[in-house]
Amino acid sequence: MERPERPRANGCGGAHGALRNGFVRGPPGTQINHIVHNGGLYKRPFNEAFEETPMLVAVLTYVGYGVLTLFGYLRDFMRQWKIEKCQNATEREEQKDFVPLYQDFENFYNRNLYMRIRDSWNRPICSVPGAKVDMMERVSHDYNWTFTYTGRVIKDIINMGSYNYLGFAQKAGACQEAAAKVLSQYGAGVCSTRQEMGNLDKHEELEKLVARFLGVESAMAYGMGFATNSMNIPALVGKGCLILSDELNHASLVLGARLSGATIRIFKHNNMQSLEKLLKDAIVHGQPRTRRPWKKILILVEGIYSMEGSIVRLPEVIALKKKYKSYLYLDEAHSIGALGPSGRGVVEYFGLSPEDVDVMMGTFTKSFGAAGGYIGGKKELIDYLRTYSHSAAYATSMSPPVVEQIITSVKCIMGEDGTTIGRARVQQLAENTRYFRRRLKEMGFIIYGNEDSPVVPLMLYMPAKIGAFGREMLKRNIGVVVVGFPATPIIESRARFCLSAAHTKEMLDTALKEINEVGDLLQLKYSRRRLVPLLDRPFDETTYEETED
Repeated sequence: MERPERPRANGCGGAHGALRNGFVRGPPGTQINHIVHNGGLYKRPFNEAFEETPMLVAVLTYVGYGVLTLFGYLRDFMRQWKIEKCQNATEREEQKDFVPLYQDFENFYNRNLYMRIRDSWNRPICSVPGAKVDMMERVSHDYNWTFTYTGRVIKDIINMGSYNYLGFAQKAGACQEAAAKVLSQYGAGVCSTRQEMGNLDKHEELEKLVARFLGVESAMAYGMGFATNSMNIPALVGKGCLILSDELNHASLVLGARLSGATIRIFKHNNMQSLEKLLKDAIVHGQPRTRRPWKKILILVEGIYSMEGSIVRLPEVIALKKKYKSYLYLDEAHSIGALGPSGRGVVEYFGLSPEDVDVMMGTFTKSFGAAGGYIGGKKELIDYLRTYSHSAAYATSMSPPVVEQIITSVKCIMGEDGTTIGRARVQQLAENTRYFRRRLKEMGFIIYGNEDSPVVPLMLYMPAKIGAFGREMLKRNIGVVVVGFPATPIIESRARFCLSAAHTKEMLDTALKEINEVGDLLQLKYSRRRLVPLLDRPFDETTYEETED
């Protein structure tokens, strides 16, 4: 009789065909999913896929960048000797001996690589950024150094790039009508800070509503999502504190951490082994030189990572936070409204309690079709930020029509408008996400991220294919966002699709048909159905315990 296999700490048995890090090995040619259960920490399957870059593609990508670099040096030589016209900013002859204003080498990438495909970005749209958009046509006669508008408008482009997750970016409907009514009553601007003459009853209503929506004691709203991170983190931590930040955190989190003056240490993306090692070292060794204990240890993570399409391993992060008595700052810019049965974000998605997250941050710029951000948590935390946050003390109050747009959309999601439209939109987004991801994988593209993430990166790799993909899709009336170095690793250029509840199945099928055609044209179907883990961590060596005070 065969002895049964001992179950492992992560809840995955070591049965034959299984790998220790949660990957299940199937027959040759089948796709491998990252399925994590982790001994009861996860109440649902957690499936993420990160397929390895094929070796030939990686080599050709490096060769492509090498060729572009060589030609860049050649063109710089020609510009120096006036053989080619120099379009970029340069020092005046009489200022050559001064401290340089322009560092030529630092602009090398912009001049010689980015400029070739600059037409793929900053495209001007002239309509609501809904499921379809209208775009102003422009042309360049000097290789993208300048653009000229033709006067023609390209109509009904399927918008696969905006963060309009729940479809609230619209020019008609309850949100638009409510915002228009408030505009006529309050005007467009407040012309003061919240602490002076800019605290409206609408701001108070919004903050109470957001607190109820998040399930926290109190909340505070800010006029800019980026500043919500960059200006509030310095108010929470400072010198003598330690910040543990995910390596793929957004620039606003990075800036806020740097401005705080706290010590910053980086852990590998979504890698709990790496995070736990940093936590252990921080507690054992304390501050450098003095060895005193850190005043605070703050973990910075995002709900959905906007370039990878991955979802934070929140149950594990919370378990580590409790075990090592640290604080957790969760940025839900992309996950609030987009995850969870009722759109309450990654906390609801995993069935966790909001009380386990010390600082809940999010933005109104995506799922709610507005602008600004919020922080939610304990009443003591919010009262402290009202006094010490730079965003609260020095920033102008949120525009009343924008506030009303948020109030109306949040009430719609919560069902407080007397309809089920909000919940239906959340469900529609989830269905669109799974359908779109599944179809792209079936076509043979390499797709990154979690199967429930509405951010869908499609890997392009080679620099020449970044611009080619964007242009070919626009020719077919599909608007997409393409991303390359330095926003991504040099060999991991990609197109990033953002799904919306406003996308109909017909729109998605049209987009998929064109993506399939362009994929064949540009030979983008790299997938070999052989996935590797995002991280290599022996779960069975890690335990999570809650220690009592």
